[in-house]
Amino acid sequence: LPAGLSQWFPALEVLDVSGTGLAELGAELLALPRLHTLLAKNNRLGGPGSLPKGMGQAPLGRSLRVLNLSGNRFAEVPPALLGLRGLQSLSLGGNRLHGIPPDIQELRSLEFLYLGGNFITAIPPELANLPSLSYLVLCDNKIQSIPPQLAQLHSLRSLSLHNNLLTYLPREILNLVHLEELSLRGNPLVVRFVRDLTYNPPSLQELAGRTIKTRNVPYAPSDLPENLVRYLSLASNCPNPKCGGVYFDSCVRQIKFVDFCGKYRLPLMHYLCSPECSSPCSSASQSSTSQSESDSEDEASVAARRMQKVLLG
Repeated sequence: LPAGLSQWFPALEVLDVSGTGLAELGAELLALPRLHTLLAKNNRLGGPGSLPKGMGQAPLGRSLRVLNLSGNRFAEVPPALLGLRGLQSLSLGGNRLHGIPPDIQELRSLEFLYLGGNFITAIPPELANLPSLSYLVLCDNKIQSIPPQLAQLHSLRSLSLHNNLLTYLPREILNLVHLEELSLRGNPLVVRFVRDLTYNPPSLQELAGRTIKTRNVPYAPSDLPENLVRYLSLASNCPNPKCGGVYFDSCVRQIKFVDFCGKYRLPLMHYLCSPECSSPCSSASQSSTSQSESDSEDEASVAARRMQKVLLG
């Protein structure tokens, strides 16, 4: 970037330096107090010193709202970006990212996050701590599973996961009641699902814990060691409404299909308390409008149809 940029254009609000072959963005940016949009896609950024230091503390850190660094050479999300607390839109698609740092949760104002076309293999649960995130694009990566914590993204409207390695979705994703677009094409879950699942018998500690919780045996923190009190607080309810049981570490993972919008059927992961416990999710089609089928609809199918559009094609 040319020296003296801040002196020549002190009122600059939008700067587009895309496709100019830049290998670094100079410190001149830091002194632009009104810059709210910076587009620097399709360059050679990504090496040491590509971004100026102290971005979060400079005037730019308070003014910048939109940052597009797609089509560059970043191997990781630059730590300097995590100090841009006012950032609302961040695009890092088509780079060389292999992961998402947990500190992404520091960008509390983020509404749009584009990370498609990288080499990302996992999604950190901390991503769920972005209260304003409405659009999340993670397509064309190598992601194998979705953390159930993403269900906490109550503002999420669009989730793009096509062309990954997903074989199932967590049941909790049905809690995203405001989701309008879910793109899943090009994942193994569209054509196959997990069939052989293992079950480890519960330990004596778990059997005792299950008995205490299911029979509502009273106890006080003073009655048990602290670690056992903490253990008992981790009990999960079996999703089978006819069971009423709980589990801790030992559970059965099952893939069950749930109908979306009466057209698409997606495999969701369920955790049951034992092999004898049948899943509450219906595998029958919801296309019929008969009263008997309506009465037998499980809660997952009802929640699924809240999604207005599912993009699989």
